[in-house]
Amino acid sequence: MFFLLDKGGRTGELTAVREEMLTAHAPAEHRVVAVPDPPRDRDPDDYEAEVRRWHRARVDALHTAITANLAPGETGGFLVWGDPALYDSTLRILAQLADDADGGVTIEVVPGVTSASALTAAHGIVAHGIGEPVLTTTGRRLAQTPDGADLNQIVMLDSHLAFRETAAPDDIVHWGAYVGTDHQILVSGRVADVTDEIVASRAAARERHGWVMDIYLLQRAR
Repeated sequence: MFFLLDKGGRTGELTAVREEMLTAHAPAEHRVVAVPDPPRDRDPDDYEAEVRRWHRARVDALHTAITANLAPGETGGFLVWGDPALYDSTLRILAQLADDADGGVTIEVVPGVTSASALTAAHGIVAHGIGEPVLTTTGRRLAQTPDGADLNQIVMLDSHLAFRETAAPDDIVHWGAYVGTDHQILVSGRVADVTDEIVASRAAARERHGWVMDIYLLQRAR
């Protein structure tokens, strides 16, 4: 059985893509249960507290769905975009479910392709110079990157495109939205040259599809 956290409304395409993948690749006898994703405040005063509250609500929703639909000894699966080890809540939620079950749940992770790998592959680039480090961070944290760690930054969860405030005009940005899908959009170049294009492309894509997933690599000018 596969459990899908359904955000509903304009993001229904995300659920549809998962269902298409399951139809194409899962055993014929598989079942699908869509679980409404609890709402969250996207701009809270206390971000970490709101995320913890949201995670707990997700745990409770999934516990109800699993109890109602999964018999003892059966296997439930979750399809995760990108890599569940990077800025994704699925494994934290499943860990809480396992704790609640007091040993009755076993978790296995099947590795996939990270969005960072998909981005660099789509652009056909290396993420760093020879021997240089790469920092993976979020838009919310980008301004806090210490000097020396800002040579190569892969930035996720950045709806405000924070590089506009932190990057120098000659820095290089490699941006991608819907990477690896039929909707893929790629923009690359000097921050001074491509920022307006990225902002406009992102806004237009969000209006067109109702949702947007994007990521970028920011490299300091050499």
